[in-house]
Amino acid sequence: MTMHTTIDMPAVSNIQAPPTAKMNEQQEYARSIALSKRVRWDIDKDVIRGRSFNRADKFLPDGLSLIQDLQFLSGDEKRFMSQVQGRTYANMFGLVERYINAKILELGRNYWTGDQVALEALVRFSDEELKHQELFRRIECMMRETMPEGYVFGAKPNDVAGAVLSKSTWAVLALTLHIELFTQLHYRESVEKDDGLSPLFKDVLLYHWKEECQHAVLDELEWLRHDATVTPAARDVAVNEFIELVGAVDGILQMQAAADTQYFTATMAMQGRRFDATEEKAIGCGMLKAYRWQYILSGAAHPHFLKVLTGLTTEVQQARIGTALATLM
Repeated sequence: MTMHTTIDMPAVSNIQAPPTAKMNEQQEYARSIALSKRVRWDIDKDVIRGRSFNRADKFLPDGLSLIQDLQFLSGDEKRFMSQVQGRTYANMFGLVERYINAKILELGRNYWTGDQVALEALVRFSDEELKHQELFRRIECMMRETMPEGYVFGAKPNDVAGAVLSKSTWAVLALTLHIELFTQLHYRESVEKDDGLSPLFKDVLLYHWKEECQHAVLDELEWLRHDATVTPAARDVAVNEFIELVGAVDGILQMQAAADTQYFTATMAMQGRRFDATEEKAIGCGMLKAYRWQYILSGAAHPHFLKVLTGLTTEVQQARIGTALATLM
């Protein structure tokens, strides 16, 4: 990936922001609160609404599942592949929101006896992340009732949260903004445009997206605030930690892609469809390619993420990140 170095916003320095910048910052926290109140939703009343999943429906759009690369699959097989990936998609969000919520609660301490508007914004953020975790836990249970037995999601949310939170706040916030932005990209560019998706799963992603929009704003505000407090040497270490976190995410994706490939092929075999070695290898490669696109590359290439990242890092640091990402393409 080529890192862009031309940005529209000034690089953040350790100098205290002028009053106009502070005012804009306060307005962003207040705007986040207003949006949170406006889009507030309930899991049962607004999202699930007494519905269940249907095996006849596609879960993920082709733009995310990349199923078009596996031309030897039948229509029914492609639909089941989208369901497998959709189930993992829900579980992945439940996974990352565990650490995100913990970090947001930690950042909230900075405002306990200070800016109460910022504190309310982060408290609302945390409350919404807890709700999202509950939503995706329930979606997993509902999918378990609908889909064939044998699916396994290997990563443990608490273990992953502990590993992520062991890194610097700078690195954790970089990863978090990356996630929040690709969530929006996925919905706007793929999910929203596909009329053939499961109505229930499409609503799950719609309502999740509605609250993630203001989360991305808060992630960026907190990242910029924190960056203004770190030394160049500490930031350089944090860049390496961000690269390590991306590598750790890829490790999870490799493990899950293998598990999902095994589940997919084993389920197909039970239905009398067996793949040869070349086809099975293509399925595994396609699964990993889709997961890397979904959870790493689509966010890393997001224009706004690149804009913020290049505003906070040197060209040498950007090159390190670009080199690490290039190995995943």
